[in-house]
Amino acid sequence: MAEVSYINPLSNEGKQIIREYGDLNKIFDEDERLIEEIMHTPNQRISDDTLIPKSYSDYAMKRVQWAIEKKNNKNFTQAEFEYLTNGELFMQDVVIFHILCQAIAIQFNVGSRETKLFIESQGILIQERLAKIPPMARADIIDEVLDEVKTDGAIKWNSLKEVIASKKLKLSDLLIDDGDIILQSDDFLDRFSDKFSDRNPERMYNILIGDNVKEQILSRLIMQKTEEYIQRIKEMSAHVEIHPAIVEISEKLKEFIPDEISKYNQYYAGSGGIYGSVQAGKLNPDAFPPCIQSTVEGVSSGGRNDAIVLLLTSFASYARLYPRIFASDETVKVSDMDPDLSITENEILPLIFDAADNCTPPLFEDQPQEKVNIISKLGFGMHSKIDINHEGETKWYTPMSCEKIKIHLPQLCHPDKSCKGINNPLSCYGRKKYQLDNQQSKSE
Repeated sequence: MAEVSYINPLSNEGKQIIREYGDLNKIFDEDERLIEEIMHTPNQRISDDTLIPKSYSDYAMKRVQWAIEKKNNKNFTQAEFEYLTNGELFMQDVVIFHILCQAIAIQFNVGSRETKLFIESQGILIQERLAKIPPMARADIIDEVLDEVKTDGAIKWNSLKEVIASKKLKLSDLLIDDGDIILQSDDFLDRFSDKFSDRNPERMYNILIGDNVKEQILSRLIMQKTEEYIQRIKEMSAHVEIHPAIVEISEKLKEFIPDEISKYNQYYAGSGGIYGSVQAGKLNPDAFPPCIQSTVEGVSSGGRNDAIVLLLTSFASYARLYPRIFASDETVKVSDMDPDLSITENEILPLIFDAADNCTPPLFEDQPQEKVNIISKLGFGMHSKIDINHEGETKWYTPMSCEKIKIHLPQLCHPDKSCKGINNPLSCYGRKKYQLDNQQSKSE
């Protein structure tokens, strides 16, 4: 049977593994046992030795690479990462999970793209690992893990409100009694066995509560606890000195993640990554004002539509194509600045669509029509794609003023010193980008 920590690295078993691990400086050393286990993983297909993690540090970076490729690479090859579902590596995996959580916590915000990527990948990994466990053993391990992740002996339905809001799980899929989600057979029989006079209670349990629902809830609960764990580490890091090995991994991730994403996302391409220098004209995320940065990282339900469609769409398009709009009396169209619409297609829309995907719940999952509204705000009419033949059917909207943001999206308005004396986020971006460009030119 698989170990509990193989599915839940935050379990008591997982915590014990961390306590017994020893010197963190060893994570950079070549580990023969790790290499041996990886090489003998069933169905593993590694054509190049460079694909084999040779240390815990290598393994950590490969795990992040897997998460990025799994999400973005249309030619993703699972066989190159099959070792991630090797139960024999459960102890190494627990250590690497905790290393990554700590490195991510000190380097990125909890709501950042990077943190979300890791948390979401943890949920996917749990489901892939469960799928490889034989059915009887899988049922036992699910129940064992659920027992441990319960709070005060129960799982409350409102603890899953985010996943229910995202429509990845329906409230109607759950059996709820007095606010508790009933998942395990013993609990079901204790509460309801006397309610069935003409049917077998155990059979009714199998009908009403499927393994798929239990697996989904299990993965979501561990994702939630992973996020909470990262948040705790971030808070503690303000008062506790972080081990140099963790700091080194965090610095590697800072460069590695945007570099890897840039292979699949044009928003990052050609800029040296989100943390690197940019070419003239390219959007510089480091110059984004706080309201735009928060929007890019993802907005919760309630303000999603206005934040993405009205605020970000106009800001990103003008910031990239025509930042001097407020200093000009001209009436311009997107195609005046981007004749073949390649910049709009490859840089502006990917940024807007990624931000929409980062929302909670993702904007287009329950409101796909907002894609049409985005196209409309760029001046290409009520269509699902930009087409030069439709340009002019609607107006290319200018960015919202700071005053309107305060009124309509107050949750995003958290001014910093870059906002001083500014009345529009586009103006804030222009000034900050100018300062950053000057600093860069002086350092060269």
